Amino acid sequence: MTIKVAVLGAAGRMGTTTAAAVRAAQGLELVAELDAGDDVSALAGQVDVAIDFTVPDVTEANVHALLDAGIHAVVGTTGWDDAALGRVRAHATTRPDLGVLIAPNFALSAVLSMKFAEMAAPLFASVEVVEMHHPRKVDAPSGTAVHTARGVAAARAEAGLGAMPDATTTSLPGARGADVDGVQVHSLRLEGLVAHEQIFLSNPGELLTIRTDSFDRSSFMPGVILAVRQVASHPGLSVGLDTYLDL
Repeated sequence: MTIKVAVLGAAGRMGTTTAAAVRAAQGLELVAELDAGDDVSALAGQVDVAIDFTVPDVTEANVHALLDAGIHAVVGTTGWDDAALGRVRAHATTRPDLGVLIAPNFALSAVLSMKFAEMAAPLFASVEVVEMHHPRKVDAPSGTAVHTARGVAAARAEAGLGAMPDATTTSLPGARGADVDGVQVHSLRLEGLVAHEQIFLSNPGELLTIRTDSFDRSSFMPGVILAVRQVASHPGLSVGLDTYLDL
């Protein structure tokens, strides 16, 4: 059966790449490309799955509109906080026939890096995250970095570990990065980059570095297409592409 797909944010860099990937994918049909100002509710009855690569200011409203319209949602827009996720989770319970995937990163290398970091975190005294993106990215830290840090923090908490060593008592604002559940996260914005992350894990005398690099937006497309094909089989809200993978 052909899956009918819409792309929201189709005029953007990620939206353009996504639309091309949907057109090229077997079993998918691109039936709508929406951008700023277009009516999401008009997709009702025309589309099975909508892919959202818009901006943080509108993505939550888009997801609510898609749920109201009876459309599965695959979301790659970042900038989500716990409150927004909670509202979508609650809304999704009223539509148990629909699935919503919000993924901070669709690159399989990034998904695996986050998983590796969770596995390794309880074995190391210190963990910090550095994310690097192009200077047109509007949110910091990136959704990938926040998701990574939260996974690391949860793994350390489950292992019964306390706070990481840090003797800093004075610093310039922002010098130690953002604190995400006790994990320091640092953001770089540089021309020529696309999306990159390094996770540093250390013990006395050793350092493990986990690094993922996306040099082109095409690196996200296998994960996006996988999500479109599977979202209907995962009712409710799922956060992270890893929830669709047997990792």
